Amino acid sequence: MADFTLKNWIPYKLVNLDGQLQCHWLNAQQMPFAEPFFDESIVKLKGLNGEHAGISSVSDLSLFEEWSHDLSAIEPSAFIFHISRCGSTLVSQLLTESPRHLVLPEVPFFDDLLRLPYQLSDFTAQTTSRLLRAAMKYYGQKRRGTEQHLFVKTDSWHLFFYEQLRQLYPDTPFVLIYRNPNEVFGSLRRVPALQSVPGLIEPEVFGFDREDVPQAQDLYIAQVLEKYLQRYLEIIATDSKFLLLNYSEGPMPMIKKIATFSHITLDPQDIATMEERSRYHSKRPDTVFSEPDAAPIPQCLHQAMKLYHELEKIRLVV
Repeated sequence: MADFTLKNWIPYKLVNLDGQLQCHWLNAQQMPFAEPFFDESIVKLKGLNGEHAGISSVSDLSLFEEWSHDLSAIEPSAFIFHISRCGSTLVSQLLTESPRHLVLPEVPFFDDLLRLPYQLSDFTAQTTSRLLRAAMKYYGQKRRGTEQHLFVKTDSWHLFFYEQLRQLYPDTPFVLIYRNPNEVFGSLRRVPALQSVPGLIEPEVFGFDREDVPQAQDLYIAQVLEKYLQRYLEIIATDSKFLLLNYSEGPMPMIKKIATFSHITLDPQDIATMEERSRYHSKRPDTVFSEPDAAPIPQCLHQAMKLYHELEKIRLVV
């Protein structure tokens, strides 16, 4: 397949068909990826591709890497890791306000690739690293012509693929966002997510023994948060290219620190539009944001709170 036929196309889904992995494609055209989560962008793209709905754009995964070789793409300016419900979605939304930024918030296809070794024995971390590098080229294309910087917001459990991502991108800044675990706990209880329900993500990803996975949701959420915070402490003990950010700092101070850390410049118009967007809910841009009341800290969060305070001591002196 020639390079011009791949311009603007992205692989958006993997399908296991009788043991053969198929890659499904969409033409992203010049549409900006402006939605809070990438699966919402996929829905929009399917609408734009509607006139071709009867045509399946599918290939074998074995061709995927080869086709990426001649693509020109932006290298990531930063990876944004998070522990869930800690402001990373709003941060990624603010970054999209600049036409110079290409932001990829929780791309399902990246997750499909990273988790393949937990699902199919034929795949290793080395194999998926090559595939992820290729995928980043498809997603990092300059489709509008104004893009200069690429920001990748990971899924929260991608913390446990840190070594793999660091090996792929040894010099790329890693942003680590977190929040008081009691506030994250309360949010995940009110509105559950994949990482807060036992069994929806392979337990081995989090480092759980399959037979020891807590089935009570409160205990499960608490232990996942412990795993996240412990992972942060391990990362910052060995990595020199990290930026610790606490949700409590506020969205605009976090954005300005990320810009400095990533060696990018925000012009006055960027800052003005970002400040206006920061007043609204990260996932509902037409709703002014308000914080829910804090709840008492449950006993199951004792260890997570201890790890949180360890992180805070480090952040405040770094």
